[in-house]
Amino acid sequence: MGERLKMFLFIAILGFFAGVIADLAATYAIPALAAVLPAFLSAGYLLSGLAGALLTVSLVAIWAYISGSPER
Repeated sequence: MGERLKMFLFIAILGFFAGVIADLAATYAIPALAAVLPAFLSAGYLLSGLAGALLTVSLVAIWAYISGSPER
């Protein structure tokens, strides 16, 4: 299997898991935060931005760790 195809499959799998995590966050974490921090949700874009930033940083960290240099 070519290296590019492996990378595309890996990114597709990461995207799938990101979607699952986003769905779980929307179902469980966001309503729990809404109950605890109602004033924070008055600006809904802040919570969405925070969730998107955390998810993106997590996915990039996982990708960087897995595709790190072969010298380690």
